[in-house]
Order: sequence, then C-alpha cells, then structure tokens
Amino acid sequence: MPAKNLTNAKPSVAETQTIELLAKAVTGLGGTLRQGQQDMAVAATRSMETGRHLLVQAGTGTGKSLGYLVPAVQHAVTQGERVVVSTATLALQRQIMTRDLPLVVEAVSGNLPRKPNIALLKGWNNYACLHKVQGGYPQDDPGALFDLPGGQPTGEIPEQSPTDSGSLVAQVKRLHAWIDDTETGDRDDLVPGVSERAWSQVSVSKLECLGTKCPLIEECFPERAKRIAFDADVVVTNHSMLGIASTGSPHVLPEFSVVVVDEAHELNDRVTASASVELSLSSIDHAARLARRNGGVATADLDRAAQDFAQVLAELPEQSFPTGLPDDARLAVAGVRDSAREVLTLLKPAKDSAKESDSGLKMAQSAVLVVFEIAERMAADHTGADVIWCSTGRFGSQEGINRLHAAPIGVAGLLRNNLWAEHTGILTSATLSLGDSFDHVARGAGIAKQDESGVPWDSMDVGSPFDYAKQGILYIAKDLKAPGQESTIELQLDVMADLISAAKGRTLGLFSSRKAAERAAEAMRKRLDFPILCQGDDQLSTLVEQFSQDDETCLFGTLSLWQGVDVPGTACQLVLIDRIPFPRPDDPVKAARARAVEKAGGNGFMQVSATHAALLLAQGAGRLIRSAEDRGVVAVLDPRLATARYGSFLVRSLPEFWPTSDKNVAISALTRLSALESN
Repeated sequence: MPAKNLTNAKPSVAETQTIELLAKAVTGLGGTLRQGQQDMAVAATRSMETGRHLLVQAGTGTGKSLGYLVPAVQHAVTQGERVVVSTATLALQRQIMTRDLPLVVEAVSGNLPRKPNIALLKGWNNYACLHKVQGGYPQDDPGALFDLPGGQPTGEIPEQSPTDSGSLVAQVKRLHAWIDDTETGDRDDLVPGVSERAWSQVSVSKLECLGTKCPLIEECFPERAKRIAFDADVVVTNHSMLGIASTGSPHVLPEFSVVVVDEAHELNDRVTASASVELSLSSIDHAARLARRNGGVATADLDRAAQDFAQVLAELPEQSFPTGLPDDARLAVAGVRDSAREVLTLLKPAKDSAKESDSGLKMAQSAVLVVFEIAERMAADHTGADVIWCSTGRFGSQEGINRLHAAPIGVAGLLRNNLWAEHTGILTSATLSLGDSFDHVARGAGIAKQDESGVPWDSMDVGSPFDYAKQGILYIAKDLKAPGQESTIELQLDVMADLISAAKGRTLGLFSSRKAAERAAEAMRKRLDFPILCQGDDQLSTLVEQFSQDDETCLFGTLSLWQGVDVPGTACQLVLIDRIPFPRPDDPVKAARARAVEKAGGNGFMQVSATHAALLLAQGAGRLIRSAEDRGVVAVLDPRLATARYGSFLVRSLPEFWPTSDKNVAISALTRLSALESN
C-alpha cells in the first residue's frame, strides 16, 4: 500500500541539498519557490534514494517540471545513475529540452561535482537518413502511393494539413535544402513542417536502417542522437519510446536507473498504441512488391495467401473478436504467416555477401518481417492477452476497405515486468488522483495489481497554488435531459448560446466528437456575432494562437483541445463541455478491458469507462484556470454528472470549483467578468 504522507519525514542530506538546488533553479528561472513544488522535489529525491516508486499529483501552477528535473540532475551526477524523463506531448518535450532543463543545469552546476550532460532521444524515423537523401535507397514505387503500411491505423488517408504547403515535390526539395543545413536532422526542427508522405522520402525505420553496413554511419543523425544519449546523465524521450522499451525491445534506450514519467495519465494509452498492429491486403502486397523488386525473389505463394486473406477479410463484420479470429480468418492469416516466412528465408543473403549492405534488400526484409510478425501474432492460439478486431474505412480512392487490428488488452504486466521491476519510477501529472484515489492509475500503469500487491510505491498530492473555489465555478446543467436525443441537442445549443453571450465570446468548447463540434460551431455562427473557430479550420497551433489573441473569439474542438491547451488570461473565461467523455461503446480495446475486469470480479464500467471519462474531464476542466489571476466558469451540459451514481466519482476528480446547477448563477458570473474586462 502507498504511504499516506510523505512530507513529515526528516529530510536526508540529499533531500536538504535538493531544497537548496531547487531554490537556485527557481531563482534562475525568475520564479517563486512554492511549497508544493518543494514537497514534490524532496519526495522525488527520496524515491530515487530508496527505490520506491512514486506517484505525484501536481496541479496546474505547481511548477512540477522543476520539481522533478532538479532531483533528476542531482541524482544522475552525484550517484552516477542515468535518469530518463519521458513526456507524452512534443510541446512539453520541447519546453523541457529548450528551456527548463538547460536553465536547471546552468543554475545548479556550480553546486554539483560536475556539469550534467543532457540529451534528447526519439524514434529512428523522426530523423532524416542521409544515405536515403543521397540516393542510397530505391525510390518508392509510384504504384505504392496509397499502400504504405503503418501510415493510417484507421485505414483513412488524412486531409492535407495546413503545414503541408505545396506539392510533394516542393516539400521534398525544401527538405533536402534543410538537411544540408541542419545539425540534428530532427523533424521537429523543421518549420513549417511537411506531410508524412514527404517525410517518408528522407527517413527510414529502424528495421530498414543498414546500421554498421551504412557508408554514412559516422554522419548518421539518429546514430549521433543515440551516441549523445548513451553518454548523457539525463535523457529526455517520449512515452512511445518508453512503450517500445517496455515491450522488451533491447537497446532502444540507454541503461538507466530512474525514469520520470510526466503527463503520466497518458502512459497507458501511449504504450498500448506502441504495442498495437494492423494487417491489410495493401500492407501484404507492399511487402511482396518490395521482395520482388528489391530482393529479386518470387512471391507467388505470398501473393496467393494475400488474395485468400483478402477474400476472407472482405466478409468479416466490423467488430471485435473476444475469443480470437473465426476459424476461416485464422487459417487465412496463418497462410500469410507461413508464406511470409518462406519469403524471408529467400531474402536472407549469404554471409559476407555484398547484398548485406543492399538498402533495397533491407527494405524488403523489413516489410516482409513486419507482415510475418503481425500475422504470427494474430494467428496464434487465443490467450486473452490481445483483442483483435476488424475495421472498415476509406483507403486511397476506395471505400469499404477492411483491415485487421490487434492490441494488448492490458499493458500493466508489460510495464511491471520490463520497466518497474528494474527501474525506479516517478509518475506525475496534474490528474493522477481519480475520485480521491491513486489506485486506478497505479493499476493501469502496472505499479499496483488488482489485489494491491506489486512493487512498493508511495503517492502524494502536492495541490495547486490556485484557489479554485474562488477562481472558478462548476456549472452542471442538471435540468437538461441526458444526451442522445435530438431535442436535447437543441436545448444544449440554447444553453451554449446564453453562456457564450454572457461571456462575450472567450469560450473554449470541448466536444465528444468532431461531428458535435462542427454542429455546435455552425449553430453558434448563425446565432452569435462572435468569431467561432473550429478544429479542422486551420492548423491547431494557429487556431489556438488566434483564440488567445482575441478575447471575443471562441474555439471548438475535440480530443486535441482537452489536453495541453494553455491559454491564461481573459481569452478563456468559459470552458464548455458538451457531455461526459466516456469511450465509444464500440471501442474494442476499452470494451475488452472492461470484460477482463468483470471476469476478474471487478466493475468494468467504473474501472475502465468511468476512469477514462474522469481523466479527460479533469484535463478539460483544467483548461480554465492557468494562472492566479484567471477567473471563469466550467459548464458541463450533461446532467448525468449530477444525477448518475457515478457522477460523484467524476466530480471528485475535478478541481474544487464552486459548484452550481443554476444557469442564472453561471450567466451572472460570466456577465460580471465580461463587464470587468470591458471597462
């Protein structure tokens, strides 16, 4: 069981040093030391000393980045043990690497035995491949434009994003010019960005990389990043890389003793995504084409297996298969597996053959190996570890293309065995405690088991410097009917219009679906004079910038806006939430997890659906108060938050706003706020 209180113990020598170093770092950043931040830093140091895992909820404004970066740098240098810091979003990763961590290093280096070394490490295909840029890899087959595997898990080709300006040729030309000047080859250093299709022309996966056989190995961007990381004291990476390492892949990350997981509420989903796979006719055809074209081998058996697979796949319903694939589908997938294995054997060059450094052959081997491993996983006897499902979508110009997917029902075991068993974990987020308990997140992350056994761990909530009860109001539209009826939608729109009018714009609308966001945006544009932006109108960062710069502007959107949007000040004084964000009923992974919980005697709805909703609600509501001066209203237009039995659990997971179910109270508060800003 976790310790109840971590702040009363007498500080050790290391913890006393942490307090001193933290003070220097905060001063260096021009900030003010906060008690919660200091409590977090001391607890993190104690965790690193004792090896006990730690879950820390640190509310907005705590300054949690310094709360773990100072102990991380201190421990890495004084104990000679590498610390890995993992984030979920590029924005936080960039903030840590370009601002927070360098300033911490500068501020505390004089009080440490030596200056710490820091590094950033991402997945292989986030870096440009110089060998490919210089023509070392075969050009893509023009006929394969819409069948490159792994591009779109949903089977859909995305609309061109606003960053993908110009034709594919123009983007690639710009990429080549950039690669001539860049020192990192890191895709995130390219501004503006380019499309996935353009980036694929200059990057390779780890499987496709020639490794030591590459003639440009000494100049290789990802190899350079890896070398720097393997020599660093503190390495910053992301949850996807952590997920790959957790699946047992060796040498993805350098050896480390401590891992700090920021935005830890997303760890479970990111690791699940890393361990999820997809099989389609297009991915098999693509692998076979590369084997023929770049490997010079016959693929008649694999081609026949692909057609048999396609025929069976076309008849599969769009659903999950809780007990494994139907027999005919399993046989078809097994046929793909066996044929892919034969092609792999043919592609293997003789030892010391010149073909060992053939990049085209490497691409073929990589593509066929991926198909083989996925087919082997899907055709295996059902153990309950995976959920397999069939989806239908648009792919290229064709409609109704079926694809098979497999994902782990749970990743707790992977994390427990491959991460927490040998490394000390410090997990932190503004939303880790759900319904006043850390148990949900601890179990999902593999730190605690259902029976509360597992690795030793502690937890603490260091609070927030904000006074939520005085700064914000939680309005629950208790008088509305539950979502799902057309009349409810119209009544919701009426309430939205009243609230936005009272706020004079200044509204962030968080919706459960793209359709709901677009419908609300269209309705508000007809009813109100305020500018209404909707996700999809432009690049998301551009929309957020426009929203933050004009107080009367409103921004509506879906999942990307529920987390990570940071707009302090008067631009956001009303956060609208259309409904409790439960997972979709047809979400195969969530449904499988709920069944597994119920089979073990638990409550699948509460442990899966309600927990998912609580995390998102807490994240969404957290968009309102971003500074000590912020004021406003969070309006949830779903009466179930007040009337359903699970409502109290969800409300306890939110910041402690002043609650009301009276619309007039919310409107009066917004009217007063907008009047103050107008004067």
